Amino acid sequence: MSLEALLLAHCRGQLAAGQRAVIGLNGPVGAGKTSLCRGLQQRFAAAGIRLAVASIDDAYLPLAERQRAMAGNPFGVGRVPPGSHDPEALAAPIRAWRAAAEATLSLPRFDKTLQGGQGDRTTPWSGPADALLLEGWLLGCRPLPPPLLAQQLQDPGGPLAGWRPAQRAWLQRCNGALGAYGPLWDLLDQLVVLWPQDWLLPRRWRFQAEARQRRRGGAWLNPAQLQALVEASLLSLPPELYQRPLLPRAAWVRLLDGRRRVVWEGSGAAAPPGLVPGDERGGDQASSPSSSATG
Repeated sequence: MSLEALLLAHCRGQLAAGQRAVIGLNGPVGAGKTSLCRGLQQRFAAAGIRLAVASIDDAYLPLAERQRAMAGNPFGVGRVPPGSHDPEALAAPIRAWRAAAEATLSLPRFDKTLQGGQGDRTTPWSGPADALLLEGWLLGCRPLPPPLLAQQLQDPGGPLAGWRPAQRAWLQRCNGALGAYGPLWDLLDQLVVLWPQDWLLPRRWRFQAEARQRRRGGAWLNPAQLQALVEASLLSLPPELYQRPLLPRAAWVRLLDGRRRVVWEGSGAAAPPGLVPGDERGGDQASSPSSSATG
């Protein structure tokens, strides 16, 4: 069964039961989440199912609140890390849509080009929807218990080895902020994960995407700003500690090479050796998040 067939079958089953599906898509910056969402929308439309798409970025706080929340971060960014969003801005309309008889769904929207590239909220979207696909780099990530996080911070050979004090302090802050996203994650009934073969790849992908936008006249971030945004995601929630635990629970995982080609896909439970945490049959197929900071 393909990813598209799996999700279509799930949504059809939910609709037959009088329910509306909410699918989560987790993947790093530049992994092709937007393209996958468009393809799924077209596939669903051909099957007569109206699939709405939203991003966790649509729930960013208004500019002034976001600046206060992001003050003092070691990357100098005004968005991206946990705490820069208002998860309830998405959770509340999703709950209302699921409980209503009519299929109209209203969702917040965010425009990254406003406020000189700092971004701000814009006109909300509203329309009929039979199912919702919610995407973002931190979809489904849960906070680590404080004792486990403290253990990771103290491990000289772990994924946080070599981190600066400011990065360690920020990680603890992000871990605490992540708890507020739980009620939104609880609304997801399927999770799809895009996993790169190497965690140096998201930086390359994001720079390639910006170059394409620049050729079309739509880019607005310089290389230093791009690097800061990529680091803000990879170091605010290190993939080894926060994304990897999602894999065995995912309905579907796609392993991507440097050109975003799918080199393996299937249910998280059937992931290849070394990809799922705790699987000692094979070597680790992803670089540690500490190495991605130097990419």
